[in-house]
Amino acid sequence: MSPLTRPRLRGGADRGVARGAASRGLDDRQRALVHRIAGLVLDYPDEALIARLPVLRTAVAGLPDPARSALGGVLDHLDSAPLGQLAVTYVESFDMRRRACLYLTYYGHGDTRQRGVALLTFKQAYRTAGLELTDDELPDHLCVLLEFSATHDVDAGTRLLLEHRAGVEVLRLALLDAGSPYAGALVAVCSTLPALAGDERDAVARLAAEGPPDETVGLEPYGMPGLAEARS
Repeated sequence: MSPLTRPRLRGGADRGVARGAASRGLDDRQRALVHRIAGLVLDYPDEALIARLPVLRTAVAGLPDPARSALGGVLDHLDSAPLGQLAVTYVESFDMRRRACLYLTYYGHGDTRQRGVALLTFKQAYRTAGLELTDDELPDHLCVLLEFSATHDVDAGTRLLLEHRAGVEVLRLALLDAGSPYAGALVAVCSTLPALAGDERDAVARLAAEGPPDETVGLEPYGMPGLAEARS
């Protein structure tokens, strides 16, 4: 098992990097590697992640900028403080702001019934690859999607990122504005995507200004009674 692997998706063959068009100078292998490392460092910090830092540094060193410097900054943060303080910073970065949520369908649908339908799109993509999501996370969590993209189908994973591009960009901007050490992971992920088109820029600006919908309607069947309870 690769030291870069912490699977939350069961079944299917690890097909490595799918073939497809390179994005902004990154080939498919580099694109998948960025997604894998970003997915790891964006997860809640624990001892297993800290133990992987030397391996992650070696992998990041082989990437071109801006991904290399952006991910390197996140690794520096993870290597700079005790685990307890890292946990506090993580919660401050992701669990306290509506515009800094790691659940991608939240940006377009908030806690509404329409969000449940959007979650099924992710589940279907994983099932098409012969995978089943483990019970500890929702399918639209960015770390889950990045793991899928990196280890099973980088093209399908990238398509899902592009379908939720506005949310990904708002998350990047929110982390940058807050001075979060995790911003570099989003900078790196966005460097694997095509440059924003005009209508995409408009969608990002609109979402950044208005925020996600705030109507709360029955997501219990999908395992998420509310954003505040998304992570214990």
